[in-house]
Amino acid sequence: EVQLVQSGGGSVQAGGSLRLSCAVSRSTDRSYVMGWFRQAPGKEREKVALIERDGTPIYEDSVKARFTISQDNAKNTLYLQMNALKPEDTAMYYCAADLSILDIFLGKPKYWGQGTQVTVSS
Repeated sequence: EVQLVQSGGGSVQAGGSLRLSCAVSRSTDRSYVMGWFRQAPGKEREKVALIERDGTPIYEDSVKARFTISQDNAKNTLYLQMNALKPEDTAMYYCAADLSILDIFLGKPKYWGQGTQVTVSS
């Protein structure tokens, strides 16, 4: 069992930065693939970034060179550093975890955080 508790987010002007955090608690020592997703009003949820068990990041083209996914294993925390934010980045952001990289890559992870709003104004 995995629990994901998110923090961070908020409102910022275009060009600004925000950092999202996701505290991970789990009942086993199994290693999970982690990721960030987002859903804008009226749109489908989309994958933003994943981080594989070996730490390799995978980014969607829309956020490459602007967002950085990372994890601090000592703190059991996943991060998403978002720079050069654009109004189109406005969405509810969710962290996610799954044992299967395929399931999380397909947008069907087993575990989800509660979501945090990011609003970017022009």
